[in-house]
Amino acid sequence: WLKHRSHGRLITSSTEHHAVLDTANTLARHGVTVAYQPVDENGIVDVQALMEAVAASPAPQLVSLLHANNETGVLQPVAQLGAALRERGVLFHVDAVQSLGKVDLQELAQVVDLMSISAHKINGPKGTGALYIRPGIEIEPLLHGGGQEQGRRPGTLHAAGIVGFGAAVEAATHDGLASMARLGELRDRLQDGLSDLVGDVVVHGGNVDRLAQTLSVSFVGVEAEAVLLGLDQVGIAVASGSACTSDSPEPSHVLLAMGVEPRVASSAVRFSLGWGNDEAQIDQILKMLPPLIARLREMSVF
Repeated sequence: WLKHRSHGRLITSSTEHHAVLDTANTLARHGVTVAYQPVDENGIVDVQALMEAVAASPAPQLVSLLHANNETGVLQPVAQLGAALRERGVLFHVDAVQSLGKVDLQELAQVVDLMSISAHKINGPKGTGALYIRPGIEIEPLLHGGGQEQGRRPGTLHAAGIVGFGAAVEAATHDGLASMARLGELRDRLQDGLSDLVGDVVVHGGNVDRLAQTLSVSFVGVEAEAVLLGLDQVGIAVASGSACTSDSPEPSHVLLAMGVEPRVASSAVRFSLGWGNDEAQIDQILKMLPPLIARLREMSVF
């Protein structure tokens, strides 16, 4: 949509997924003005500051925000923003890929114009996603050549992916809230245990609403990659930053935007819990990790 407006204006945040950030950078090279809203130490955008940016001239054609951060799990106040943007007549896109199946999106769908979701985040088939478009919103197709998907995206439909996505949504909806409550208890058990047994642990986004299954922590004085390798040797899989940037040696742009020092950001490890995790596995992590961190700190010149 913005592609055809050489002097349009887009507002987003500094902690978006690269799916949005890289798209915004591309639009900027084509003449679109892009404003990146800062976040506080918890990774939350300031609603009043964002609305002041919306009120500035020229008026934005689109605001795009990530609902749940893929690194910290922190939830943005998108429902509040959606209502305010609707009053001003500004289109609002929400990247809900990370929050699908983990929080109820029905209410959110009432205040957004566009919402992106993906199957792989709820154990569905990779490569399958969906874009919710509020009735009455018209978008220009990026591709042409067929009338599939109401003329919005040409090409033979991927039936297996669509059916698999639907089945994954049904499964997530069936026990989603109960599962999230259980995963939240496991996450808190892990977080408390790490704080007590390891020491010098920084929890990112731990003071605000966040997804139940995500824990982002920095083990001060230790490089994250050393922690990943040590845990991998004992069969424990974690990540540094987001899975989509696992090959990048740079500190997380999300944590840097939150004001985290680069050395501390480079120590960040993300634990992502799922339906197959249980208390015994959390206790195994708490057994294996403290001596590993102690050993790495003794060796570290980081």
